[in-house]
Amino acid sequence: MDQTPEPRTRTRTIAVFSLLALILGAVVVFAYFSTFARPVTTVIVVRHAEKNIELNNPDPDLSPAGQVRAQEIARMFDNSGVQAIYATQYKRTQQTVAPLASKLGVPVVSVEAKQSAELARRILSNNRGQTVFVAGHNNTAPEIVNILSGENYPQIPESEYDNMFIVTIYRFGKARVLQIRYGAVSTQGVGTGTMIK
Repeated sequence: MDQTPEPRTRTRTIAVFSLLALILGAVVVFAYFSTFARPVTTVIVVRHAEKNIELNNPDPDLSPAGQVRAQEIARMFDNSGVQAIYATQYKRTQQTVAPLASKLGVPVVSVEAKQSAELARRILSNNRGQTVFVAGHNNTAPEIVNILSGENYPQIPESEYDNMFIVTIYRFGKARVLQIRYGAVSTQGVGTGTMIK
């Protein structure tokens, strides 16, 4: 009679450990799928803010309206978790992100304006899982969005400075793009030229 409780105890122990292993396995599987279902990389893309109109200057500074818009970007993304900031080599893009960079203490990485594909590749490899801010031009901003998302956004009209694209790149599946307007309203749809070709 003394030997009868031992098999029951052993059976209970096996059952308890099996149940714990099953629960642990379920937690691991849930964590795995939760991680891979989450958005991985968020890229915020804008055209530079309003610039001074100087016919013989290919690299003008921001106008007073542009400086206000740059401050609005800093206000909007103050607590957004932006971890990397890219801007082309031109003063207008650098000045567009300068207040945000200053507020966050994040350096601005200067990139060649004509290398949108290289910038997209760099973001996907070096900034995976981060929130990234990019200032481009009326042709390069949508180009970057299109490369990252597979969408087909057209060139931004010359008169528009209030477009913002938020690209959410998932680990699996298609990226999503949210296009919004921000700051002071621009004159819509006027002009098709660009200084960056």
